[in-house]
Amino acid sequence: MKLSKLVSKKLLIAAALFVAVLALAIIVSRPAHNTPLAIKPPAAKPIIPAKTIAGVPVRLRIPEIGVDAAVDQMGLTASGDMQAPTGPKTVGWYKFGTDPGNAGSAVIDGHYGTWKDGEGSVFDNLNKLQKNDKLYVEDTNGMVITFAVRQYQIYTPEETVPAIFNSNDGKAHLNLITCEGTWNNAQKSYSNRLVIFADQEI
Repeated sequence: MKLSKLVSKKLLIAAALFVAVLALAIIVSRPAHNTPLAIKPPAAKPIIPAKTIAGVPVRLRIPEIGVDAAVDQMGLTASGDMQAPTGPKTVGWYKFGTDPGNAGSAVIDGHYGTWKDGEGSVFDNLNKLQKNDKLYVEDTNGMVITFAVRQYQIYTPEETVPAIFNSNDGKAHLNLITCEGTWNNAQKSYSNRLVIFADQEI
């Protein structure tokens, strides 16, 4: 092999390594809370239910804690967790599940905690909600569906909780997910998950 070709090959390898290191640095430097909430829907393959009454959610309002947030559509990560919103102030609806207002359990997640730029998150005060506090979801049909808080539960990220995503009582539910607890810098995650369970008001 000629010396010029050998040098060119080494330069290409060095350039590739530099790009790989740069990409890793970018990933590590992203906001600590811009990560999945590690809540796994129970179904291995998502099933999209038939639409009945409600449309796709576009806004979530919780007056008691000052939340007025746009709703993005979330799917699954490669590891099977529900995706989380990319920013601190929007929330995410699990698009493979139930539409809020239809029979079943609709699921919306959002971030908790302070981001690197000092900005707080949409669900920082979710733990302050009390029984019968109201949640309002506006959908693409212009409907506003009202839910009342029933209870909240704390789970670890490792727990699988089918009740968050499934219900079989024929009623409409809305469950909100966020992080809570102690920040683990090594894992870039909080120790617990807070889930608000709410029921539609008729």
